[in-house]
Parts: sequence; structure tokens; C-alpha cells
Amino acid sequence: MPSPARRRGIGGLLIITLLLTPVPALASETVPLTELGADSYANATSQHGTQAGPDTFQAGTTVVAAQQAGRFFDGGASGIAFATSTDNGATWTKGVLPGITTFGGGPFDRVSDPSVAFDARHGVWLISSLALTDTGGIAGAAVVTSRSTDGGLTWAEPVTTAVADGGDLDKSWTACDNAPRSPFYGRCYTVYDDAAAGNAIKVSRSSDGGLTWQESATSATGLGAQPVVRPDGAVVVAYLSREQQIRSMRSGDGGASWDAGVLVATVRRHLVAGGLRALPLPSAESDARGTVYVAWHDCRFQLGCGGNDIVMSTSATGEEWGHVTRVTDDGGDHVIPGLGVDRDSSGGTARLALAYYRYPSADCTAATCRLTIGYTSSDNGGGSWSRPAELHGPMDLGWFANSAHGRMAGDYLSTSVIPGGNAYVAFTAAAAPSGGAYDVRTYTVTGGLPITGGGRATLAIEAPVAAGEPAPDLPATAR
Repeated sequence: MPSPARRRGIGGLLIITLLLTPVPALASETVPLTELGADSYANATSQHGTQAGPDTFQAGTTVVAAQQAGRFFDGGASGIAFATSTDNGATWTKGVLPGITTFGGGPFDRVSDPSVAFDARHGVWLISSLALTDTGGIAGAAVVTSRSTDGGLTWAEPVTTAVADGGDLDKSWTACDNAPRSPFYGRCYTVYDDAAAGNAIKVSRSSDGGLTWQESATSATGLGAQPVVRPDGAVVVAYLSREQQIRSMRSGDGGASWDAGVLVATVRRHLVAGGLRALPLPSAESDARGTVYVAWHDCRFQLGCGGNDIVMSTSATGEEWGHVTRVTDDGGDHVIPGLGVDRDSSGGTARLALAYYRYPSADCTAATCRLTIGYTSSDNGGGSWSRPAELHGPMDLGWFANSAHGRMAGDYLSTSVIPGGNAYVAFTAAAAPSGGAYDVRTYTVTGGLPITGGGRATLAIEAPVAAGEPAPDLPATAR
């Protein structure tokens, strides 16, 4: 058997071959799209006609999506739009959440980062959002939660989940314990960080359908934390640390206390061309047995870190993590993954679906970069993946909302899987601006997307990278 060093060399040759003969993506011409939302706000202070950062969740026959509408250049949006399907994605009801910003009868100046969850025990749909003020600079003033008790069709004014109290909150995300045998069945967790406290990660938990919340501290620091809840009630939170590591922390007592966290992998990051805002934030999901899957973008498998792929690591419990494997291998630059898992599947037959943004060429410029939306799936727990499909594009970067960190398709896109059925991807896509306004809307693929296997086996052997490659700095906040 070759030595580890020899195996690494063989892996480098294999990657070179893949890069010289990339797998072509399927064309997007025949992919029909259903619009989930457009910017309906008319205030003069934000960028008209923009949406960004959708999240989705599926339960029973219902799928709920939420996304920002009316992006501001320096952070946040005019409001949060939602779209709800009660018939597995066949038809959708659309609207905006009331009572958050001044543009919808609420007290806050802006709002960002919607996250969708469902509390099965209490029969309540939840959308958490980051509420912002712009007095003396943009700051995360609170995390708020909007509740729906009629299947996501109408929404009450939000309740307060967490208050900054002198801090500066960012990147909230919510998940609920929906396992009837769990000792914490019906408990929901919202995770966020405090930029003013060195990105300290905090958790608020609720046991009454999101009406009241109690905060607990952790020892972790980072950005973009995403919680998942295992069937035994353990909560696993994946996040991007300030040291550019994907890490996870775990609680086995319903969020009352948290372990110190463990390393998933150190991110190897190719700076995305064209000034596109694209942080390597994790996308986390779990399956029926509680296996946790975490995906992010990373350049370790491309020669010289010449472009990012979507990569993944898994853990049976959230305490130890496996090798980083390569999901995409068709060349170019892949960023901002949205991972979905069929929660009724597990192990070697776990059904996974993954969407992402992609440049066909990683070394393009702001004038020449063209953004597309890609999709791949696995029916064997990520052992192999289907041929990548191009869902939409190409799109000019200038068609997207501008932000302090570059042109913005969104910090997130999202994928939800109907158990035993198709995957629904929610993504923002842009057309050429018209009449002085942008045309950036949120879409899904009409009828959903199939989950299939495919002959593209995952790889865990990295390509050689030049020594001393600089790591781009990460912002303290990303709203």
C-alpha cells in the first residue's frame, strides 16, 4: 500500500485529470421556475427590486420559505417576505411578515437573516429574524421570532427572542426538537453571535412554541452558526470560527450547557472573483438516525486552490467528524451551499440534495463573471453524487444588490426535501435592471427536483497547494 505521502501525490494527479476534463453541467433552458417572492416595498432608502438570503423548512405537506426584501447597501433589508405551500410545493401563498420594521408597522429600522423552523409539539411555524437599528451605525438590536398557528399562511407580530443589551447581534438561526421520544421534545433553539463581544455565540431556547425565550451562554466564538437537533435531543451547532475553521459545539441537556466545541475542518478558501459577497458559512442538516452533515465551500481539491468546490463532512453524534469529501468536481468556483436532507432517510440510503452558486470560470473579473445556480444530489448518504444540473443563469454581477462586502446574491440559499419525494431549492436570481430598479427575485424549481445517485464518487484526497497561501480576512459581521 502506498505511504500517506505517496497517496497524496496520486490524489494530486487525479485532481489534475478532473480539472482538465470537467463534468459538464446540464443546461438550464428547460428548468421551469416558480416565483416565491419579489420586493414589494417602496421606501426610498433601500435598493428597490431586491431580495436575498432565503431559508426554507418542510414539515408534513407544508414548505415555508422566507427571505429579505429591499436590501440596504450597508446592511439589512426593508422587511422579510414569506411564501408557504401546503401541498408539497404545488401552489404557494405569499406575503410579508408584519410588525418588524417601520415599513411594516414595527419599531425597527431594518431586518435581516430570516430562518424558518417548525415546532411539531405545539403546531407552530417560526421565522426568526435579526432586527437592526441605524442610530449611530447599523447594529443588531434584537433577534425576533414571528409565529404562525395556521400552517404558515398568516403570521402574528413578532416576539422578542434576544436583546442586544449593549451588544451587536448577528446571524440568527433556529431549529426545533421534533422527535417525540426526545426528553426535550418541543424545545426550539435560536443561535446567534454578538459581534461586540468578539462574535461570542449565544443560544436562546423556548419550550412554549416560541412565546418566551431563555438565553444560555457558550464558550464558542464565530459567525453563521446553524443548529440541528438529533433524535435523542442532543443539539449540534456548526459555525465558522474567526480562525477560519468550521467547528461544532454540542449540548446534551436541552441547551442549558454547551461543550467547548471541536474542529470539523480548517477552511481553505479561494477568494471569490468579481467582488461577490461569499463567506464560507456552513450549511448543516441531520438525518433520521441523527447523523449530522455539514457543507461549505473550500478550495482544497483544486490545484493551487484555484477555485472553490462544495465540500462536506459528517458526524454520527456531532462529537467526532469524518474526512472532508468533495461534492462538486466540474471546475469553476462553487460558493454558498444550501444542503437539504430527507429526514426520514439515514445511513447508506440517506437522501441528500445540494444547491449552490457557481462561476464556470474561477478567474473571471467583475466585468466578465457570470453567476449560475447549480444542483446535485445523492441517494447513498453522500457516497456518490448525481451529475450537476444548472438551474438558472448566467447572470451579470451588476444585476444584484450591492453591499458593503460586494455584490450580494445572499449569504444563504436553501434546500428542503419532501420525505421520499423531490427537493425544493429556494434561491435568488437576477435579471437586468429596468426603470431604475433591480429585478432580483426568489424562485424555486416548479415541481421540485429529483434525488438520484450517480457515478461521481466523493474524494477525500487533496490537491497540492502552494505554501504560504494567504487567507482572506473575514468580516466581524455579515448582515
